[in-house]
Amino acid sequence: MTKIEGSGDCGNSPKNQLAQDIAVGLETGDLPKDLLDDDITWHPPGGKKLEGAETVLDALAKVKPPKLVQVVHAISHGKVGASNGISTDADGKARGFAHVIGFTSTSAKKIADIRSYRTG
Repeated sequence: MTKIEGSGDCGNSPKNQLAQDIAVGLETGDLPKDLLDDDITWHPPGGKKLEGAETVLDALAKVKPPKLVQVVHAISHGKVGASNGISTDADGKARGFAHVIGFTSTSAKKIADIRSYRTG
């Protein structure tokens, strides 16, 4: 089971919390289908663009959950959210991540687009 260390940025902002939760879901491979727009586009790090909710879910099913996810920041404004942090695998290898999330509307009920980045 992955240990999660959340950001302090989410206190009074449900949208910041959502940005954090989405980042954790992308890192662990556990993102709820109901958050995904049917026509979602995901640009994973180093990979080709994925289109459609089922395609994104198939890719997430192949993610090996890390031992630890530390979220450094989670922010949102309008139709955009972003979160960055560090994932550490069972062997202790740490790598940085950032996920920029585009929502279908300012209410942030569905994800339209994700651009993901990695370091390390």
